[in-house]
This record gives sequence, structure tokens and C-alpha cells, in this order.
Amino acid sequence: MPRLPQRPDIDHLKRQAKALLARYRTRDPAAIARFRNALPAAAGRDDDAVAALDLHLHDAQSCLAREHGFRSWSDLRSFVIARAARAGDHAGSVRAWLALVYAGDIAGGMGRASPDAAARLLDDDSSLAGDAHAACAVGDLDRLRQALADDPAWANRPGGPLALPPLVAVTHSGLLQLAAFRDRLHAAARLLLAAGADPNQSVGSRWPPASPEQPSREHRLSALYGAAGRNHDPGLTALLLDAGADPNDGESLYHALESPECTRLLLRAGARITGTNAIYRVSDLDRLESLAALLDAGADPNEPATSRPTADWGTPLLWAIRRRRSPAHVAALLAAGADAAARTPDGTDAMTLALRHGLPEVAALLQPTGHAKPLADEERFVAACAAGDEAAARRIQAARPDLPAALGEPRLRLLPELAAEGAAAAVRAMVRLGWPVATRGGDWEASALNHAVFRGDAALTRFLLEHGADWRDRHGFGDDASGTLSWASLNRPVEAGDWLGCARALVAHGMPRGAPCADGSDDIVLDGRRKRFSDEVAEFLITGR
Repeated sequence: MPRLPQRPDIDHLKRQAKALLARYRTRDPAAIARFRNALPAAAGRDDDAVAALDLHLHDAQSCLAREHGFRSWSDLRSFVIARAARAGDHAGSVRAWLALVYAGDIAGGMGRASPDAAARLLDDDSSLAGDAHAACAVGDLDRLRQALADDPAWANRPGGPLALPPLVAVTHSGLLQLAAFRDRLHAAARLLLAAGADPNQSVGSRWPPASPEQPSREHRLSALYGAAGRNHDPGLTALLLDAGADPNDGESLYHALESPECTRLLLRAGARITGTNAIYRVSDLDRLESLAALLDAGADPNEPATSRPTADWGTPLLWAIRRRRSPAHVAALLAAGADAAARTPDGTDAMTLALRHGLPEVAALLQPTGHAKPLADEERFVAACAAGDEAAARRIQAARPDLPAALGEPRLRLLPELAAEGAAAAVRAMVRLGWPVATRGGDWEASALNHAVFRGDAALTRFLLEHGADWRDRHGFGDDASGTLSWASLNRPVEAGDWLGCARALVAHGMPRGAPCADGSDDIVLDGRRKRFSDEVAEFLITGR
């Protein structure tokens, strides 16, 4: 593993990644070998196959990060920035380190935990965890035993730079994701519980506009949420539940659904499902095991939603269809008693809704017994478009030239809805058949273009722009496609998204490029506004390359 210099420079590392990419594009065997050895997507491929992957700057950055022992460029970048903070005062260094150990809901800000970076910084400077509360984050048992011996009441006293109760400091630690720390942190939790720590310790959320200095008074984050909902750690979840942690803390079940095992543990401990939105959230995730666990525990498959956007759809079955879940997912809801006759607030039945979302197999599950009532021309047209069957849709349109204009808003909103779910074939058919391209919809009231950019679908972004989409169209958060590109390129919400390709398409169709900020920050001034983008997108927006 190559060693980082004592004072690594992020700009120097960026230049290294650019140089690696340039050599790769000349088919340099050594560069190709580096990608093959470091990137999972290139592992086991011969030189021609690696060259055919058409790798980009973010791949070169990922390669460089992995060569230095980090899981991602983001972790490497975080490490370099935090190490630079060591040049300042020790207290500032500790805060910078804790911002890597914990996500923003604990440490403040919008960041995620960067456990690899936190562990590497700790290797450099063990004094970062010198405070007893910081020692909770790493599972330093000797230091915890000493703190408890000095003052047994310490087990329940918030403290340290983030004012965390000790058990919360353990269970929310991102270092639980690393095998080298997991057993120690489990042992730390057992030690604290044996010493009388309240298993229901909690803190107010620090997501902005809240902060560690002024945490939220309304949104509490429990130790159990850290174990089950944040780190998805079944062993630690079981330990807390056995000690009496309340599974009905308002957060744990909802966020644990990504882990079927943690979900089952919470349910066996008496977690209430009704009122948590869990039966809706599980359809966002398409976790069939977690859905089965909820239903086995008595979840109501017809539970009314209490908040938007789920309340706009009516029932878990209708929400699952809107999220384009699998026939198996829908069949599980039906087997548990979901009302197949349920209708959306505008009166649309479940079978028609499935056809509108391009799910003919799901529609077949919902087919009424006996002879089905023939679909009206409008619904046949929508179903053909949603299934990507443009030829069938054109045959209907030939007899009904008023389509799609005559459909009305609920059905016209299917364009952005399907774009949000990645149904590119349906979107293309709809646009070519005359759907209004600027129609807004989806969870954040955005155009199909904004949803395509969010997903990093460069081909669909280009298609929409070529068919009249405008990068300036606003979405529900008050920004346009440049803002969508900013957030998505930094957070990469969809695996293998191509946000550089989206940027190229947007600029080719009128979005201005940007200029570096005069203050030397990583921000770019674009259309008179400061924004931040991923490195490769930022480079293109500044240089055109």
C-alpha cells in the first residue's frame, strides 16, 4: 500500500488522479493494471475490457483512495482535511476527528460518518480519543473503566466536545462499521450497561439548523437508534433491547428496515408498527424480507398514511405500486389482506394504477374476478406509454389525436413520476408522444429533467433537453437542474450514475459553465450563484474538459 505523505495535499492528490486517468485513456498497461487491482468494477478483466469501461475521474479518484486504504475518495478527502486541522489547536483537531466518527445528526452538519478516515487519523494521533467520552467512540475499555471507577454516575452523564451520553457515543460511532473496532465497541456497551447506564440514553438531533450547541428539542436520537437504525448492528441492537431499551423511540424501526435482522429484533421486542410509517417506508427500500417481518408481526396492510407524500396515495398497496415494487412485494401485501379495491384520493383503482406505472404483472395480480371491464382509450394509451410500447400508444393516438393533452394533471404527472423511478423507456415514449416535458411531480415536485439529473442518467438527461426540457425549470426545493446536479454529483444517490455526462448535456443545451470562487474555496459561481460539485463535474464546468 503506498504511503501518504505526512502532510498530504488534496490538490496534489487530485492531480495524481487526473494523471492516472490520462494514462488510462492512452491505454497505458500500468494504469490499467492499477484500476484492475483497486476497482471492484475492473477486477478480473483483461486490459481491453478495463479500457472499454470508459472510466472517469471519479473512478480514478476511487482507485487512488483504495490504493491508500480508503473505501472511497470521500473518505480520503475527509482524512486529508481533518489531518490538516491538526495544525491548529488540539480541541479543533478533536472536533474535526469526531465529525468523521459520527454522522451530522450527532456531530452537526450534513456529513456522513467516514470511519476509514477516522481510524487512520487515530493511528496517527491516539490523543484524539484521550477524553473519556471520545474513548467511547473507539471502545477504549481501560479508559472507560477508569472513568467509571472515578465516578460511577459518569455512565449517565453527557460530556465531551459533543455533549454525548456515553452509551450514545458508543452506539452512534461510525467505527462500528469496521471489524477492528466492532468487538471493542460491543464490549464498551456491555461495560456501560453493567455499570448502570440507562439503555434509553438519547440526545437531540444536531441536523441543521440544529447543532451540538443547540440540539433539537423535538427530535431525539436514542442509543438504540444508533445501533439498529444508523449502524444496522444486530448484536448491539439485541444487547440494548435485552437491557430494556425502548423499541418505540420514534426512529429505530423506520431506519432499521434496511436490515431485516435488526427489524425482526425490534419487532420481537415489541416495536409498534402503526403510526411509524414503516409499512410505507419498506416499499421505498424494496426489502421483501423486512416487509415479511412487518406483516408477520401484524402490520396493517391497509394502514392509512398520516403524512405527505404517502398520504397523497392512500394505502401501502397503492404506495408500493407507485414505487414500482415487484410482483412478489405486492403479492405479500395482498396475502396479508391489503385491499385490492383501494383507490387513490382521485379515485384511481389499484389495477389501473399498476398499468399507469408500467407494471402489467402487478396489474394481473389485481385483476378483478370475472370479465374485466375494458379500459378507456385514455388508460390504454397511458398503459402503453408506461410499458414503453410506443407503437401501441401511437395506434391509440391515431384514433385519439387529443391525447395526451386530454389526460388531465394526475396522469400527466406520470412523466416525472416514472423518471424518478428510472423508467427511461416509458419517459422517452411519453415525451415523443407529446407529454408536456416541464410537468412537475415526484416526491420533490420536480420535472423529469431534474429527476434524470438526480439519478445521473446522462442519456435521459440529453434526450429530455433535446426535446425541449429547460435546465432553469424549478423544483420543489426552489432550485433548478444546476442545484440538482450539485447535490447529486456530491452525494451520488444512485450507483454508477454519470453526473459528468449530465453536466455535459446541460451545458450543451444552455446551462452556463462556472468560474472558481475568488475566495479560493471549492465552490463555483454558476449563473451568479455559489454551488459546489464533485471534482470531475467542477473541472468540466470551469475548464470545459
